[in-house]
Amino acid sequence: MIKNKYIIFLFLLPALVACDKFLGDKTNIDFIEIPTYLPREIAYVPIQPNITNLERPIDIIIGFDELIYVVDEATEQIIAYDEALNELGSFYVKGITSVTQDRQFDLLAIGKKDTVINNVNYALSTIYRINMAGANGYGLSHAKVTNTITHPFYFKSSFSTSDAQVTFGDIGIIGSNSNFNINNSYYVSRTGPSANNAGQGPDDAIITFSNQDVYISPIAVNTSSGLYNNYFKKPFGLTSFCQPPQISASNSPDFIFTSLDPGTPLKVQHIQFVESDFGAEYNPLIYPQDPLADGWINDANKFSKPMGITVAGDQSRYIFVTDAEKDSVYQFTSTGLEGIPPPPASGEVRYQKASFGGSGAGPLQFNEPRGIAYYNNILYVCDAGNHRVSRFKLTLDFE
Repeated sequence: MIKNKYIIFLFLLPALVACDKFLGDKTNIDFIEIPTYLPREIAYVPIQPNITNLERPIDIIIGFDELIYVVDEATEQIIAYDEALNELGSFYVKGITSVTQDRQFDLLAIGKKDTVINNVNYALSTIYRINMAGANGYGLSHAKVTNTITHPFYFKSSFSTSDAQVTFGDIGIIGSNSNFNINNSYYVSRTGPSANNAGQGPDDAIITFSNQDVYISPIAVNTSSGLYNNYFKKPFGLTSFCQPPQISASNSPDFIFTSLDPGTPLKVQHIQFVESDFGAEYNPLIYPQDPLADGWINDANKFSKPMGITVAGDQSRYIFVTDAEKDSVYQFTSTGLEGIPPPPASGEVRYQKASFGGSGAGPLQFNEPRGIAYYNNILYVCDAGNHRVSRFKLTLDFE
């Protein structure tokens, strides 16, 4: 039997040898397509639908409850939507200009309150605390006002006519910090005509309140030239780094504010909360420049009228600014560089600018952009003059 197998092998051997390069040669892989990186434009592109059932949207947030809240200045309402843009309810606040949400899901809205003083009626700037949990459910349809903070009565009992000219601008929730008992407290921007107000600092200030709406103090800023209690000039837009989603919200007490003062060259600034053995202080943070980026958040006179600002709550920590005069949206990295870092496989080294805008009603144009929000890779912009909230997505975020 073994002999027969040997004879069969000898018979087949010439046939195997006749097959050219049958053994020992490389397999031809020319038919395999080798993937290559094809660079594509990095930009924010419009996505549909927009929110169009509004008269004059001027502020927007994504709450810690992951709902969308829009302020319609014309109707003096907060309007709630889910991420599919289904309208969930509305709530009236006199003279409303701004809204945010704390981590206990209360809304904090800035509006006006009619107040009679010496037989004269004044509409005074007021912060409204709105509890979203009613006896019959959660949401704006069940909400109620549980507290108000009216200027100037949170720090004094007297009143002067100049107090009626003071307005609150925006609110930022402070990240947790057990050492200084500031969990769920908040910052408020304030502007007005007085250089000094009853020992509580100038009307132009960023002030702090506890989570029980108790006034704490105005913020003094420590610079290389000394400590200033009048550091802020016409502050308006305000954002903290404590952004949704709730589970991963930053605990940093830092904040970024915008200034509407024409004489201030740096109209967007990051104020850093610094702890030491001697206590805590607030310092201005100037981001380092990088020659690989074509823009920088600290460029002098970069902005004309920056009214909206937010920080992305995801790992990107992008910073977004709206300029109502330039009709533009600006995007910066968490280190203040304008643009998007190039993808690792691109071979590019320069940051790709993604800021966009221009005057008009087109899908990438604006007419007085105001409030801005960012969540789940979608950018929301209150396009006040075009009566809409526009939505955008970065080309790199499409799957």
